[in-house]
Amino acid sequence: MPGLQPEEWEALRLSLRVASTATALVAVPGIALGWLLARKRFPGRFLVDALVHLPLVLTPVVVGYLLLLLVGRRGLLGGVLDAIGMPLAFTTGGAVLAAAVMALPLIVRSVRTAIELVDPGLEDAAAVLGAGPWRRFRTVTLPLAMPGVVAGLVLGFARSVGEFGATITLAGSIAGETRTLPLAIFGALQSPMGEDAAVRLTLLSVALSLSALLLSEWFLQRMRVRGERP
Repeated sequence: MPGLQPEEWEALRLSLRVASTATALVAVPGIALGWLLARKRFPGRFLVDALVHLPLVLTPVVVGYLLLLLVGRRGLLGGVLDAIGMPLAFTTGGAVLAAAVMALPLIVRSVRTAIELVDPGLEDAAAVLGAGPWRRFRTVTLPLAMPGVVAGLVLGFARSVGEFGATITLAGSIAGETRTLPLAIFGALQSPMGEDAAVRLTLLSVALSLSALLLSEWFLQRMRVRGERP
């Protein structure tokens, strides 16, 4: 099978850039929400939990349409974004936003599970020794939960690489701008002579996703082993 064509390399580079940016964008909010849902009880907690995980159960096209209603040119925030020179609809930024929204629930779930496995007694001991909430989180909770946190970030990255429905709805399929790997595969399948390109891009996408899943599983195994230690 011949190597990737220039436009296919372009789709690969764009996918990696969009996925990396999206993962970085939601890393801190994802960790914060995971900690909040794992450690705090507050009014409306169920609603926050439901809203965070809503993209997991909604059709991605619906998520993309809701984002379009929010940040599109005629959306609630679209006029403001256009006025400050930061339009998101049908731009690379829109592709990043769509990928970030779809990746966030996976990151939050993984972080939440990891933090719930950390013994609260260790945090209480640090509090007795004078450590404040931020210091306890930074020196006790986060290091112990780190394998699960990293696993969540890897899963979020993999989800971003494979994002299709929300992206094509919010950002379209513009070569060099928003046409990531899934969109390039879809475009190749629409072309009478695009089968070879579709096969190449599919194999590449499978390899990327499988590598990310294996890496995530490795980190989760480390988390389980750490949790089983006396």
